[in-house]
Amino acid sequence: MVLPNKESPDYLTTIGLWDIRRDLDNRIKHEDPRYTSALAIMAAKSSYENEAYIKEIVEKHWKMEFLEFFNCWNDYEEDYTTQAFMWSDKTGDSELIGVSFRGTSPFNAKDWSSDVDLSWYKLPGIGKVHAGFLKALGLQKSQGWPNDIQSDLGAALSIVFPAVLAYHKENDLLSKLEGVYTFGQPRVGDHEFGEYMKKVLVDHGLRYHRFVYCNDLVPRVPFDSSDLYFKHFGGCHYYNSFYKGQMLPEEPNKNYFSILAIIPMFANAFWEFLRSFIIYYQNGPEYSETFTCRGWRVIGLLIAGLPPHGPQDYVNLTRLGSPELFITSSVDQLTNGVN
Repeated sequence: MVLPNKESPDYLTTIGLWDIRRDLDNRIKHEDPRYTSALAIMAAKSSYENEAYIKEIVEKHWKMEFLEFFNCWNDYEEDYTTQAFMWSDKTGDSELIGVSFRGTSPFNAKDWSSDVDLSWYKLPGIGKVHAGFLKALGLQKSQGWPNDIQSDLGAALSIVFPAVLAYHKENDLLSKLEGVYTFGQPRVGDHEFGEYMKKVLVDHGLRYHRFVYCNDLVPRVPFDSSDLYFKHFGGCHYYNSFYKGQMLPEEPNKNYFSILAIIPMFANAFWEFLRSFIIYYQNGPEYSETFTCRGWRVIGLLIAGLPPHGPQDYVNLTRLGSPELFITSSVDQLTNGVN
């Protein structure tokens, strides 16, 4: 019996098998408003893979410089639970350095344990933040949130990262950040945290793009109610199943479970399954869906909100979405008074 080598550049996780695309869309150039978002989602889905795979993708497929791969030791879970990587995109005299954080692995019980942990951690002057995400981002049992975290870097949801920098008054580094791009981001903090992050984003001129695809369940949890503290802040780039987008203050059906939404959600799940067979002919071979992706589409006929959280649709919306929508970020919405 030959066992797969998990350190091989050819080894793929479930996320990798879901969407096997490795190359950037060569039709989206640096001057295209979609470029950074399209690069960000490709990095986000690659962050689930091993170091050898990521290094090969960055250097051979993207023609960029691979900088570093990180694993975070979490002393709450006593294991490496989070990973991230850095890369450099040089164009002429300019250089863009990206940091991509891995999200929840579909079959990693510890990742899901962090996600469903509804406890919160109070940060003075910042607000209440989801404890599971803070643990993944370096929260330590004995030290709280230290400046220097053992075993390289802590990583979790990208939007929490600027809060870490602001918490430690890393203003020079914050001033160099171009923006934050999240795909299917859950709620991470309370209203006070949202107000704090609005100020950080506006004061440092950071772009904030929060993308939500259709009926994705994850951006709609933890639920936003009077009984729980978790809130989104700013607006979102919302895309329907035809990859038509619009800027909204909040994704529709914000808490997912709604009697009125049940029939439309399952009808849409059936359409997404059907679309998986015809999108190849509509948009070209690079949009062909794998058997793994179609398998998740079948699961969507039972749980409509799970397949939309996969990488396939988020990659598609950054490539097929109207370029004009990528110009406006949630920072622009914040400064224009959209809450």
